[in-house]
Amino acid sequence: MADFPTPNLFYMLKKLFGFEAGVNGTSVRTEVLAGITTFLTMAYILAVNPSIFGNLEGMPVGSVFTATALAAIVGTLAMALYAKKPFGLAPGMGLNAFFVFTVCLGMGYSWQFALTAILIEGIIFIILSATKVREMIVDAIPNSLKKAIGAGIGLYIAFIGLQNAGIIVDNSATLVGLGDLKTAGSMLFVIGLFITSILVVLGVKGGILIGMLATTIIGIPFGITKFSGVVSMPASLSPIFCQFEWSQILSWDMLVVVFTFLFIDMFDTIGTVVGVSVKSGMVDKDGKVDGISKILMADAVATTAGAVFGTSTTTTYIESASGVAEGGRTGLTAFVIAIGFIVALFFSPIFLAIPGAATGAVLVIVGVMMLAPIKEIDWNDYSEAIPAFITAVMMPLSYSIAHGILLGMIVYVIINACTGKAKKISITMWVLAILFVLRYIFM
Repeated sequence: MADFPTPNLFYMLKKLFGFEAGVNGTSVRTEVLAGITTFLTMAYILAVNPSIFGNLEGMPVGSVFTATALAAIVGTLAMALYAKKPFGLAPGMGLNAFFVFTVCLGMGYSWQFALTAILIEGIIFIILSATKVREMIVDAIPNSLKKAIGAGIGLYIAFIGLQNAGIIVDNSATLVGLGDLKTAGSMLFVIGLFITSILVVLGVKGGILIGMLATTIIGIPFGITKFSGVVSMPASLSPIFCQFEWSQILSWDMLVVVFTFLFIDMFDTIGTVVGVSVKSGMVDKDGKVDGISKILMADAVATTAGAVFGTSTTTTYIESASGVAEGGRTGLTAFVIAIGFIVALFFSPIFLAIPGAATGAVLVIVGVMMLAPIKEIDWNDYSEAIPAFITAVMMPLSYSIAHGILLGMIVYVIINACTGKAKKISITMWVLAILFVLRYIFM
């Protein structure tokens, strides 16, 4: 009589999330800590997204909060159970601003029109992911640019963290400048940065999470960490659920808006996935991301679900790097992130109390960790070094992962084509570079 494997916890974790104890140095404790860390660094979207959509009449902030959490839950569970990777998903920053301030307030379209564009974008993404077109694009990116993408994201999220903490502020003369370091928020950031840095240097397991929680607690006497309650029932989705506008579905304006959402989301996602995967070692010797097709499909499903719930494009979050830095490597990390968003639905006042100074300090530390692959770029070969530098530096300066990738790939093709190194350029790279140039000319 044949022997059958005895069901146990580790067998279930492997089947559900691809988790194997000891592989890549991971453990259940490590994955759980990684998931909590990523969730806490992403939780700000639960406050920021409703505040941005609050500028639109007919989109109650309570309903948008619920939609934001549900989109994150569905997307991250898809990542956990289908792709089995440690990435969190939620409505994307930048994409939500484009939705509200450009499409609705700037171009004058209704939010129902914009949600319809997001739904169409999600369906197109599902088709592109199923046909592996998105995977082809990822594989076409040269290794030097892939490593530069990770470094660029590191600079970008560190910049976001410094902004959230008020360390870097607007400056009319120089665009950006140093904020007032004597404010309570700035001082709390500095304290949190030192606490977290010391814990990381000492190799304390969960140091990033411990540092964030310690900073949040220290913020109470500073008057920065403020609790407005504990439990709150989720607001109804009915005002924004499945609110689509089909009358202009075949219009030129709809095509332009869909294409813009599609373009920005595709390369934001590709940049995030490639950058975090390179950092965590989830790439093969040729630089191909392990399981990329399933990762991109999970992302596409998340975007479609987000549109149904009533929020902007849902995408893979760069803050996933914080959980990867804690050792997260499998879908178990993503599952814990999803649980965090489920809990947040009912305990939103607690999660929204984590101040920007606490998450900002974490993002700076993670930014440092993301820079590691840059040393593997051949800086003596300028045909590789210059495009890599453009890719990395343009992400924080343009405040866009997508722009960094697009400009880096254009520069790569032009430099190598004009210096007798055209053989390095794949057909896919040629096509993409031409499309990117046309994008900057006509859009």
